[in-house]
Amino acid sequence: MLELRPNCECCDTDLPPSALNARICTYECTFCADCAEGSLRGICPNCGGDLVARPIRTPAMLAKNPASTIRVFKPDGCPSSINQASA
Repeated sequence: MLELRPNCECCDTDLPPSALNARICTYECTFCADCAEGSLRGICPNCGGDLVARPIRTPAMLAKNPASTIRVFKPDGCPSSINQASA
């Protein structure tokens, strides 16, 4: 079950469960589309995996399985992806 984290790790933008601009990797690291497609170039800075659109959970399923309320934020912002750093 996806956690549906509530914010972008880089810029702390709110990303509610219905956000169409949320991006995740296979470890559920969560970013807004601006950060994911901008400075991160579609690559997770934590694991090097692809960042893809996060699926939407319907309201009925959110009632049964709520989204996470735990914010993950890097106050210093996100570095370039680990793949870019080694290139």
